[in-house]
Amino acid sequence: MPPITFYIVDAFAETKYAGNQVAVFRGPVPEALMQPLALEMHFSETTFITSETPRDGGYDVRIFTPAAEVPFAGHPTLGTAHILRTEVAPGQPQAVALNLKVGQIPVRFDGNYWMTQKPPEFGAQLSAEALAGVLGLAPGDLDVRFPVEEASTGLPFIIVPLPSLAVLQRARVNRDKYFELIANTTAKGILIFCPEARSAANQLSVRVFVEYFGVPEDPATGSGNGCLAGYLVKHRYFGQDNVQARVEQGHQVGRPSLLHLKAATEGNGIRVEVGGNAITVAKGELQP
Repeated sequence: MPPITFYIVDAFAETKYAGNQVAVFRGPVPEALMQPLALEMHFSETTFITSETPRDGGYDVRIFTPAAEVPFAGHPTLGTAHILRTEVAPGQPQAVALNLKVGQIPVRFDGNYWMTQKPPEFGAQLSAEALAGVLGLAPGDLDVRFPVEEASTGLPFIIVPLPSLAVLQRARVNRDKYFELIANTTAKGILIFCPEARSAANQLSVRVFVEYFGVPEDPATGSGNGCLAGYLVKHRYFGQDNVQARVEQGHQVGRPSLLHLKAATEGNGIRVEVGGNAITVAKGELQP
């Protein structure tokens, strides 16, 4: 079997070695090797471009965490779109689409990459007390003007509003309470956010915890931030039924990232776009 080509991409990164890394494999990779390779690479996700010939206008792609295949994840979608645009289909510079387990996700390039996510769906509302315990906070530390709620644009998250950057930085996940909570929830990831940022150019700070998928804290989470964008519109967080925001993430884990959110009501649903930059860090070959 010939060597397998792969790339390392920093997604949602303004500079190299920032944002969230993803390994992107292209060419024929036996299905039996996908999960072991994802574990070996041990990024939060690894993707496999399984066909370089478009089908229904999109490229077939599969996404794996070190532990399992997932139907959708944001930064792997963005990072893989970058490789499709620059390496696989350089004659199509403005847009590509990925055929994922969740469906087809279009990604356009306009200075940044922008992926149009599935319209968000909302699930159960959870108690502030339960989430405060998981996060090592007091119930009064949460922003009780807005609910703790499950949301999904393909991969569900529990969205937790906090009032300030100081509280967000103080959060520490109690692992036992986390696993006790998610045993009874559809969403396994927790996204906490606040309307403060380190940079005056940014409007929100976010932290994401996904220990269930083998990642205690994620440096940049496109799927989670898509859920957040829908949540912000649903609850008119900024007092209107649309949002455009720049989001900081990853500072606590030394991988500062920047994500751009656009969301607005559209018909009976909410249209969500999540954008950011992507940078190729390395290219290699793996001998099976």
